[in-house]
Amino acid sequence: MTANLDAKPCKRKLTDSLVKVTKPHKDGKPRNYSDGGGLYLHVTTNGKTTGRVWRYNYRLPKQKTLTIGSYPDVSLKLARERHEEARALLARGIDPSVYKRELQANQADADSNSFEAVAREWFVNHLAHKSQTHQTRTVSYMERDVFPYIGKRPIAELKPRELITVIERIQKRITHDTHLKVLGSIGQICRYAVATGRAETDPTPSLRGLFKPGEEERQMPAITDPIEVGRLLRAIDNYHGNFYTVCALKLSALVMLRPGELIEAEWSEIHLDNQTWEIEVRRMKAPTRIKQANNPKNKHIIPLSAQALAIFEELRPLSGHKKYVFQGMPNNRDNPMNRSTVNVALKRMGFHGQMTAHGFRGMASSLLNSMYVEGRKRWDESLVEQQLGHKEKNAIKAAYDRADCPVYVDVRRDMMQVWADYLDQLRAGGQVIPFQTKGK
Repeated sequence: MTANLDAKPCKRKLTDSLVKVTKPHKDGKPRNYSDGGGLYLHVTTNGKTTGRVWRYNYRLPKQKTLTIGSYPDVSLKLARERHEEARALLARGIDPSVYKRELQANQADADSNSFEAVAREWFVNHLAHKSQTHQTRTVSYMERDVFPYIGKRPIAELKPRELITVIERIQKRITHDTHLKVLGSIGQICRYAVATGRAETDPTPSLRGLFKPGEEERQMPAITDPIEVGRLLRAIDNYHGNFYTVCALKLSALVMLRPGELIEAEWSEIHLDNQTWEIEVRRMKAPTRIKQANNPKNKHIIPLSAQALAIFEELRPLSGHKKYVFQGMPNNRDNPMNRSTVNVALKRMGFHGQMTAHGFRGMASSLLNSMYVEGRKRWDESLVEQQLGHKEKNAIKAAYDRADCPVYVDVRRDMMQVWADYLDQLRAGGQVIPFQTKGK
């Protein structure tokens, strides 16, 4: 079963029906079924399953064998096509086996230089020093919104037009600035490719200024008018959504935390006896190196008002035996509630474009800084900033250095109780400005 260099047409011997029933010899030894021109089906068995592999024997100058593929993945028709291609190469003096190895090597090289391959290498080298949340979010967006469209493209050949299509698709689906973050990540991956010699240029700078932040992200809506705040609080009380969602909405107004910090609350952080909520810095907004160090001295302490404590007491019988305060869906109780839950609830209540989960922070900051008594501000700005967890601000660094001091925690406790009582007044539709205004 050897082939000649003249690649003359050969008479075929096999049929599809015959190939399907081919078997090894009765004693279990391999058996070859010739199709002509050096092509044959090599049939083996391991006692339980039968293996069938297409092979081609040829001489150049000595006899060699080219493996074409396994049946049924490679059908009789496809095997013949590949056989004819190999015979054509042979007629030109090209060794089909060497040619196949070169093709495989070129494909492997192309795969290693694809956008997805370079991106995954960048994940390992760049994201290892980022927070787990940042890592998960970046990889998730790439796998869902980028790799399916340009993942297999050689990174050196990427064009701005291709990236525009990808980013526009994300922008249409998500209202905030995710599309800009993804574009930034793509740019970093491309620059990594340039630095490692797999691309000449980064195509993303030419897109600068083409995409803008989403409307919701630019405005970060927050209700700050006292009368409207009262209306919002009454709407929350009358919301007929999930009990965890209602509690998350109420606490959002009371504790001034970022949405993720609140939603992912752990019962180990809640100290009802001491009336405090202590969050490790790993869960706060902070530089990655500080999160990774997770120094106990950097805990964010939230004094809990009587109203906040009452909410936790209601939640404790439901989730107190679990890790997270706000439980996820019934089939996902080991994870916290989705971060978007509060925003979705606000939209359902009719506050889309007026209020967001993050907006509760702006609402509290604005109103607390507007409280005056006897012509003076009721609260020092640094106390409000401490409660917001804005530890990165140099102007109030000294205040943060003493943030866990019992004296200052007690002052913030007074502020948070006054704030909670004030919200109760607004909810009831009573006196909306309980303190003397600056104008007096």
